[in-house]
Amino acid sequence: METDFFCHEIETLSREKLENLQLQRLREIIASAIKTSFYNKRLAKVGIKSPEDIKSIADVRKIPFTTKDDLRQNFPTGLLAVDMSDIVRIHSSSGTTGIPTVIYFTKDDLNSWTELVARSIYATGARKGDIFQNMMSYGLFTGGLGLHYGAERIGMTVIPVGGGNTKRQLQLMKDFKTTVLHITPSYLLHIHESMESHGFNTSDLSLKKAFIGAEPHSENTRLKLEELYGIDAYNSYGLSELSGPGLAFECKYKAGMHVWEDAYILEVIDPETGKNVEDGQEGEIVLTNLIRKGNPMIRYRTRDLAYVLTDSCKCGRTHRRLSRILGRTDDMLIINGVNVFPSQIEEVVMRIPEVGTNYQIYVDKIGALDRLTVKVEIYSKMFTGEVKQLDALKKKIAEELRASITIHPLIELHEPGALPVFEGKAKRVVDVRPSF
Repeated sequence: METDFFCHEIETLSREKLENLQLQRLREIIASAIKTSFYNKRLAKVGIKSPEDIKSIADVRKIPFTTKDDLRQNFPTGLLAVDMSDIVRIHSSSGTTGIPTVIYFTKDDLNSWTELVARSIYATGARKGDIFQNMMSYGLFTGGLGLHYGAERIGMTVIPVGGGNTKRQLQLMKDFKTTVLHITPSYLLHIHESMESHGFNTSDLSLKKAFIGAEPHSENTRLKLEELYGIDAYNSYGLSELSGPGLAFECKYKAGMHVWEDAYILEVIDPETGKNVEDGQEGEIVLTNLIRKGNPMIRYRTRDLAYVLTDSCKCGRTHRRLSRILGRTDDMLIINGVNVFPSQIEEVVMRIPEVGTNYQIYVDKIGALDRLTVKVEIYSKMFTGEVKQLDALKKKIAEELRASITIHPLIELHEPGALPVFEGKAKRVVDVRPSF
């Protein structure tokens, strides 16, 4: 008999039983973490030399935070707890200095992750018989493959099309009567704006739901998408360091994102002091992955800001829920779902001899899509100023940036002294996109 739960027993555990399960799994993760060169030293410094040294869930707070810098400094295998022959998949995300954040999965880790994603999708009401068109990027990015395998676990029919090529996306939706999408909110808005020019309208489609993520969006954006397409749009949260999607997901009531606490220890801290804050107070999300033993991640500082909702959800799930992501504590930009650090751009433009010492990153929107423009001053002594030479320089900068940040920015060349000069800390980023 079908229920509203993919795994009723786990999803409705009492708080006491849930915390007992977390404690058991935390000890198992500690046992794995001790096998890594990084955590072995870090845990020993705080007196944790075996799983038995963890007496309660609160003991996790004795352990120092893990940061993206830690991952970069221990690249590539410093956080690997098993032999490489036991790893069946590697994912990664971009880093701030060209060194990627690498995540490893064993066969069991992948299975556990897939179960969480399936549980998340099921909570929205998606079922076997739905046609699932996955419009997120595949490859090293966790989003595409994560939702793909979760949807297949439920029994949905998956169309692994990936991103881009709007006309083709629309044709696939029409031909196969797609009912569920996985997509960034900005691209879903763009598709609607482009629909008429490609010879389609919403009456041609059979859409019922969309899983929108990978970039921040407001409640008004969600409501606009639901109105434009006549669908339900569900918010989700995940990041590669913690295995990607399946970390937190809205259920059919769309009243906050359920964090699967049997798989993660959720903390919210004051980003300045590092102290834990009470549920309901805004702070930085800190997460411990309890199910990925090949590549443990303990008390990872996400830099994402949110708060824990304090009321119960009508769906009956007992796992705590997060608010929307309210912002970040660092300077990372999200451009159409892709993480871009200004330091990545600086690293590229500053190594090109024809570029001067000043540049600016400008972010705006064209319709529903983000647009990234990199403005650079030219070094006049390096070339004559011929049009062909200028065009070649623009192409060179664009290609080298795309190789680093995976997206293709517009390039503007300016004469020396044309861009603003700042005393003290330069304002390199100008982001004029509407704020939420």
